[in-house]
Amino acid sequence: MGELRKKTHFEIQDIIKILPHRYPFILIDRIDEIIPGKSLTAIKNVTVNEPFFQGHFPSQPVMPGVLTLESMSQAGAFLVLSYVEDPLKKNMFFSGADNVRFRKLIVPGNQLYIHMNLVKQKLNICKFDGKCYVDNNLVAEAKLTANIVDRAGN
Repeated sequence: MGELRKKTHFEIQDIIKILPHRYPFILIDRIDEIIPGKSLTAIKNVTVNEPFFQGHFPSQPVMPGVLTLESMSQAGAFLVLSYVEDPLKKNMFFSGADNVRFRKLIVPGNQLYIHMNLVKQKLNICKFDGKCYVDNNLVAEAKLTANIVDRAGN
């Protein structure tokens, strides 16, 4: 896993090596840029065939806000897990969301750019500042808190 610290771009195959999420709950598709321990830019391609669009809402499909927060959480988790010692033995559980704002609807065909900054890490507690953009327009933002924990089964 030492090669992770040298990379700045990650495809989905790399992401699922670190994050425990799988379809239909892996909500980031690519990492375009990472500054280990500081910041990350991830991409989520929002497509009409996402399972949540079947019920949210069939006549006006909108990505649920909670899944937007989950996309930010997964990007933040990757940011931290990509530089911790032995990342396959760790996980991130998000414990708080503050100052959450949804500015615009996220709909099929959008490409969501997720910018996560690690604001502070003290022991196993991490604080993040997250912002999501579509076409350079701010669509969502939040301050997130997470804990680094041991992964089950290790």
